[in-house]
Amino acid sequence: MIPAILDLAALKALYAEGLSPLDLVEEVIARRKASDDPAVFITETPDEDLRGAARELLASHPQPNSLPLWGIPFAVKDNIDVAGLPTTAACPAFAYAAQQDATVVARLKAAGALVIGKTNLDQFATGLNGTRSPYGAPRSVFDKAYVSGGSSSGSAVAVASGLASFALGTDTAGSGRVPAAFNNLVGIKPTPGLVPNVGVVPACRSVDVVTVFAATVGDGAAIRRVMEGYDAGDPYSRKSTPVALPASGLRIGVLDGAEREFFGNAAVEALYDAAIARAQSLGAAIVPFDYAPFRQAAELLYNGPWVAERLAAVKDFFATNVDDFDPTVRKIIEGAKAYDAVDAFEGQYRLGHLRQKALAEWEKLDLLMLPTSPTTYTVEAMLADPIVRNSHFGRYTNFANLFGHAAIAVPGGFGADGLPSGVTLFGPSFSDDALAPFADALHRAASCGMGKDKVAVLPEASKVAAADDGLVTIMVVGAHLTGMPLNHELTGPGGTLFKTCRTAGDYRLYVLPNTTPPKPGLIRDPGFEGQGLEVEVWKVAPAAFGRFVQNIPAPLGIGKVTLEDGSQVSGFLCEPYAIEGAQEVTALGGWRAYIASRKSS
Repeated sequence: MIPAILDLAALKALYAEGLSPLDLVEEVIARRKASDDPAVFITETPDEDLRGAARELLASHPQPNSLPLWGIPFAVKDNIDVAGLPTTAACPAFAYAAQQDATVVARLKAAGALVIGKTNLDQFATGLNGTRSPYGAPRSVFDKAYVSGGSSSGSAVAVASGLASFALGTDTAGSGRVPAAFNNLVGIKPTPGLVPNVGVVPACRSVDVVTVFAATVGDGAAIRRVMEGYDAGDPYSRKSTPVALPASGLRIGVLDGAEREFFGNAAVEALYDAAIARAQSLGAAIVPFDYAPFRQAAELLYNGPWVAERLAAVKDFFATNVDDFDPTVRKIIEGAKAYDAVDAFEGQYRLGHLRQKALAEWEKLDLLMLPTSPTTYTVEAMLADPIVRNSHFGRYTNFANLFGHAAIAVPGGFGADGLPSGVTLFGPSFSDDALAPFADALHRAASCGMGKDKVAVLPEASKVAAADDGLVTIMVVGAHLTGMPLNHELTGPGGTLFKTCRTAGDYRLYVLPNTTPPKPGLIRDPGFEGQGLEVEVWKVAPAAFGRFVQNIPAPLGIGKVTLEDGSQVSGFLCEPYAIEGAQEVTALGGWRAYIASRKSS
């Protein structure tokens, strides 16, 4: 039986038992038709196109779970391009036919995921509430009188209501976190620059981040790893250097009395206090800190010169189509005219000054834990005072991208009114993976289910291992990839897939002659300028790693391989003598593509 919430662990188990992606697609189509919220999607992937995508997946990769996201349905916020579907940014006059996928969508499709449609949003991603769209206002899955949160409104509702396993949002001021809190979901907000924005309609280009809504932290982190990686087409893309956090005794900063503001919502404040107690029970040291510099930085995003960046994103269209804008969005963007270049520089100076004050607070902390939103409102109340009440939602979110933080929003339980709340953990830049174990533990301790299913038990298969798991990472490029003939040598001793990524651009790939099963030879060629090769990074126990390495036949061996983000891992390399006369398949982009080319020829 297909569960109400389509988490990755459940679907992968069903696929392993014989469920076909075609069966799941039919279920998704039926659920879309039966949905009680007509404002979730702006454009649905046509039924027959969705069936066709499932058939193509089965034709190219017939083995269940042979790709990291094999047959996993996902939705895409409609300011992110999906080839063959229009991109509207919730403005019909702005709509254009996307000719190619955004980088993140292309990576997810390559991993086997299926796009089910483009979701609604606050127009041009300007808002945190979800009511600023001519396509309607998606609603909380728990009470249709209440907002869904925005701007990634439809994306959150699609996951929380069981239409998609995960969905992409974007986050400038909190749009990938606030809807998660209002719909009992996890919101993964990567470090700015970790996930590329190529093919995304910008809101504030310098601080925009593509985000993930998922049922569990484990799901969201796995999906983020598929999307991440440097892309020179994005001027703000960055090569990451992962940051570690203490394995135990985390010092978590929480709001003190002076900076606490819940706008009269005692239920959310009580849930925040309960989350603090859970964090303490999990071994964290609770440290009150001065939120003032963070709050003052947050205010710059909507009450400072960064508003001008919103105009920069749409200036040509705004000049000719001002009447096509939502009135509230238009008012916000028109506010850009109050700022000039001097204001922009002074805003940067102000931000730098506040960053120094914030760094002083970080000296006594490892993480921050803040309410994702201090309150919520009905749609009616939001429309009555759209700017002020929207600003309430961003009180504890707006600073994150200005300061370059990684963040994970997790559910925090339900109030007596039946509405959910949540908290967000913030860490330093590139602490994305390090944040995940504690975030996952905090979600599990809340015992509040996933999405609309309040009583669901989070699957053990999605549990995020602690940072001190003692496992060893190894990169594989050929017959040990997921679904390939030797993958059992990793899975048999308990190995787990950590991420799918690409090598740096100066590697070449060859088919080694006279090997059974066919094996590749990976060679580094300094000065060669390629696109990198698809690889997987796995985690195994040290003893299993030792046995694994001992059995590797010549001319293969283990050495340090540089990935596209500049990091290095231990992985398969080949001795140069072995490639003499061997067929080069570098141009295909990876071993999977080579194997597929053999099957199709």
